[in-house]
Amino acid sequence: MASLGWIQLALIGAIIFLAFVVRGMSGFGAGLIAVPLLAFVIPLQLAVPLCSLLVFVLFIALVIRDRQQVVWAELKLLVPPTIAGALVGLWLFAILDNRMLVIMLGSFLVLYAVYMLAVSVLGLPQLRCSQRWALPVGFLGSFFDTLFGGGGGTLVVIYINARGIDRAGFRATVAALWFTEMIARIGGYAWAGFYGAEVLLLFAALLPLVWAGTVTGERLGNKVSSETFAKILAVMLFASGVSLLVK
Repeated sequence: MASLGWIQLALIGAIIFLAFVVRGMSGFGAGLIAVPLLAFVIPLQLAVPLCSLLVFVLFIALVIRDRQQVVWAELKLLVPPTIAGALVGLWLFAILDNRMLVIMLGSFLVLYAVYMLAVSVLGLPQLRCSQRWALPVGFLGSFFDTLFGGGGGTLVVIYINARGIDRAGFRATVAALWFTEMIARIGGYAWAGFYGAEVLLLFAALLPLVWAGTVTGERLGNKVSSETFAKILAVMLFASGVSLLVK
């Protein structure tokens, strides 16, 4: 942390708090918010492993709490392609330069934000899908998550929702899947040498903000409709993506 000034540390703290406010409100999206904003302060090769470790702590608690509601039939189909996608993502993460990752992340965020706005504004009907989609969804979800520290999980959210699973099963199954994905991702980041002393010190310092942001987000989430929040999140993602592309 010695290489970071006080202004940089304050910005990192504010970004992490905001990201976990979003996650507390929606149940996902911490990486999508944190990583593109952190990319203005620190390299992606530092931001992505850091955010992954912070989110992993939350998933430990969620899996323990909600393990009885996990829909194991869906989880068993999603785990193998999820691990495969994480491995491919780790390989690319290790060999691509920082600028290329920033361009890829910015493009992905812009496209996804446009999709979110289209769904929200046009009121597209709820999709339904079969279990055959588990393979591509699991692979692409973890692939994007591993490269960008978030974003791919939204594909899993769409899939589980399209399967018509109830709310309790939805939250528990998604948390269990991402817990498994995080083990593979964090293990890969560690093996590749991305968890140096600076990352671990930042992780320890930011943990209280993860808790504070999550609690704040859960309270705010009860006051904002899901439709309004979806529009706000889409605009934030679009702005983040465009900012990265012109950075």
